[in-house]
Order: sequence, then structure tokens, then C-alpha cells
Amino acid sequence: MIGREELASDERFRSNEQRAKNRVALNAVLNEALATKNSAEWIEIFNKVGVPCGPIYKMDEVFADPQVQHLHAAVEVEHPKLGRYKILNQPVKLSRTPAEIKTATPELGAHTDEILAEAGFSKEEIKALRAKGAI
Repeated sequence: MIGREELASDERFRSNEQRAKNRVALNAVLNEALATKNSAEWIEIFNKVGVPCGPIYKMDEVFADPQVQHLHAAVEVEHPKLGRYKILNQPVKLSRTPAEIKTATPELGAHTDEILAEAGFSKEEIKALRAKGAI
């Protein structure tokens, strides 16, 4: 695929062990060859012969990918400080018990009082823990 058929008989690359041992040299050869086409061209070439691959995105490109959109792999949430933004959705889709992300990740300590109250601490005890710097 990269036009370097002689590599198949190169002793440095004949086995996984040899390729690992000569990784720097192999990477140099591959980088040189891969620089001759853009990512989209290589993805098409590799996919045609059954090599699973896809683009490596910058963060601002991830959620624009058609497959990410088709799979609903992202969901928008509202954060009290950051505003509206996208995060990864639940990866598993169950028909009887579908998961749903409803809120953004809370700030550190956002639920401390609720959790301590549920654990049996009174408001006065929680206030005292805060005053001591324990929470």
C-alpha cells in the first residue's frame, strides 16, 4: 500500500520481534511514506484492503464526525460555570433501561452537604466540619 515492497524481505522487519527492535527505523520509513498523501487518502486506501482505521481528530473536530453524530455519542449539557457544551454520551444503549445524561459533571464538593446529611450528619455538624477545614 505504501509502495515499499522491498520491506517485506528486510530482515529488520520480518517478525513482530524484529519490528519492535527496529521500531525507530520502521517508523522513519512509514512516516516518510505516509507523508506523501493526506489522512483521507490513506483512510480510503487502508479501508479498501480491510485495514480498520479512521482519522485522528483535534478536539474541536471529534463531535462533528458523522459517525459520532449517527451514534449519538455526544450529548449537550448545561454547566453552571462553563455554559452549554458537549460531552461523551453513555456508550451502551440498552432497550429496556436506557441511560440518559441529564446534567454536567458537578463541581468538586457540590454535593458534600447532601451526602453528609444522608449519612446522618446534622446541619450544625456539617457547619462545624467546614469551620474546622475538614470539608
